[in-house]
Amino acid sequence: MDQIALNHEASAGDTHKQLVTSLPPDVVQCLENARFLHLATCIDNQPHVSLMNYTYIPSSQFSSAPVIVMTTNPSSKKTNNLVVNPNVSLLVHDWVSHRPPTQGRRMSGGSPGPEHRSSLASLLLNLNTSAMSSISATINGTAELVAPGSDEEAFYRSQHLENNTFDSEGGVPFSGTETVGGQEDGGRECFVAGEEVRVILVHVKDIRTSDWKGGVKDWVLVSEGTPAATVVNGVR
Repeated sequence: MDQIALNHEASAGDTHKQLVTSLPPDVVQCLENARFLHLATCIDNQPHVSLMNYTYIPSSQFSSAPVIVMTTNPSSKKTNNLVVNPNVSLLVHDWVSHRPPTQGRRMSGGSPGPEHRSSLASLLLNLNTSAMSSISATINGTAELVAPGSDEEAFYRSQHLENNTFDSEGGVPFSGTETVGGQEDGGRECFVAGEEVRVILVHVKDIRTSDWKGGVKDWVLVSEGTPAATVVNGVR
């Protein structure tokens, strides 16, 4: 097996984590560019992944630390999971995920050739060649369901609604979205605005970024003034 070059950090370790009091700029850019993230929850060693609308809020009157807001049906599997186990992992990137053409076709048909490619597929392919960001970010944290009817819930829900209303030209809609009055619904009626919908708040603990060359970096988010003595190998 080839040895990993010394200028590449092994991705399995956690001894090189950097302490930060705010999210790294590359991570913030990724969160601001992307439209969806993948939310991973787990109970009884059974992982569950959901594609989610989200809103990144750097700070507010309710939290001086950055949080990520999502909403969910109270009877969903992810809700049941995070009530039992609040530890969650998020994957976010702003790479266009359309599969480019391959030399060989799979039995399912594979990626269409240029002669059969739609204008949208061509656009996505072109965007892929000039990716908007060079990283993906895995964000670990703890999730909580904000108390229904509280001022905190009203604030985060309004921020999430505003952040997930798009011009009809703003991109490919999430499955089940509608366009009303020239604006894309963004799934807000069924995923965000419903009275029974619960607000999920994720408090960030640590972040791992991976770039397109395979380079890995790790950060731990700490409060300002955290004593160095409370940290071992960069981890509290």
